Amino acid sequence: MLTQRGRFILALGFGVYVAAWGFGSKPLYPVATGLLLVVGVAWVWVRLADRPFRVQRGWGDREHIEGDDVPIVAEIFPSGNVMPAAVTLVETVGRLGEQRHVLRRSGSHLSVRYVLEDVPRGRYEFEDVRIELSDPFALERSIVPLPPPGALLVYPRLVRLGPLFSESGERSHDGRRLLLRRNSGFELHSVREYEQGESLRRVHWPSTARRARLMVKELEDSPRDEIAVLLDADAKAVVGESFEVQVRAAGSVLDAYVRRGRRAVLAVNSERREVQHVHSPGADWRRALELLAAVQPTGNTPVARLLLEEDSPAARALELVVVTARLEPGLIDRLVQRALSRRRVSLVYVDPASFNGAPRRAEPGLLRLQAAGVPVSVVRAGDRLAARLSGESTLGVAHA
Repeated sequence: MLTQRGRFILALGFGVYVAAWGFGSKPLYPVATGLLLVVGVAWVWVRLADRPFRVQRGWGDREHIEGDDVPIVAEIFPSGNVMPAAVTLVETVGRLGEQRHVLRRSGSHLSVRYVLEDVPRGRYEFEDVRIELSDPFALERSIVPLPPPGALLVYPRLVRLGPLFSESGERSHDGRRLLLRRNSGFELHSVREYEQGESLRRVHWPSTARRARLMVKELEDSPRDEIAVLLDADAKAVVGESFEVQVRAAGSVLDAYVRRGRRAVLAVNSERREVQHVHSPGADWRRALELLAAVQPTGNTPVARLLLEEDSPAARALELVVVTARLEPGLIDRLVQRALSRRRVSLVYVDPASFNGAPRRAEPGLLRLQAAGVPVSVVRAGDRLAARLSGESTLGVAHA
């Protein structure tokens, strides 16, 4: 495909040729021929160089944390005998936009190294990846699509926590909570007809109403996760960097429990309702980190409704930590009910108003949770996350 410059040179060559023919000027014929010839040579050069290419990509062996500079390396290996004169790598890296970089010749292949600076947390897909081949005078161009590499993951910047705010007064001599629970529970297996003498607490009322006779729940023992960290990805609650702080808080709390060997589950109240069980610090934790890297605030369902679903991992866990930026009466009610039923629950509240410069104000819902014995930590813009989540800090409610 001729570039704008190539079309201009081609038109100029024809124009000079017509002028030479019209005015009978022999000196203009070599000029016209040279202009037309250089366009033809450019076309042939690019056509011969336009052969399949093999690509090697990479962005380093270490993990990339939000705020890091990420080096991107690409090596292009031509399969033909003619090396293109000029090659430009063009690719769109997620929400970072289009990247254009000229490749340099290095022996028998072409390579480029560029740096994405101060990259935010996220999962970055490489899209519309291609190379643009050109001749030395940029008269002819050919576009060669390339296979996209795997996604670039940039993880949240977590803080390492020791004792947590929710464990104040409940730690043993070695800094760990004393656990006298077994990692099990009961879940609904089936329903059957009621037998004389059975407790009415086992009646399954939906089936009873449907069949017009008493039906009871057949339960079976099933493993349960000890800790559920519920990240509320409510799209309406995001103000500035508030959701990024939520992600760091949820990941840091989850990391603290995983390092203690606790069975945990990460539940995200987003549009897709992602869930990742973490029973080991290896592959499970790696998948949880990938989920935290990719999660976006797309949720449109109140987190209180999720806690009403008895089969949800967050509702079934023995202990629950909710990380949210939106306090609703329904959520406060659910957390208080859980606390009154002697099921451990705590709340990390990321104050969204503080990310918009709004003054601090008291939150009645937080005071109600404190009165019910629910540990609460309030995180505001500019706070040190480690201090707010640490057991050494006072409850954020006291500063509400």
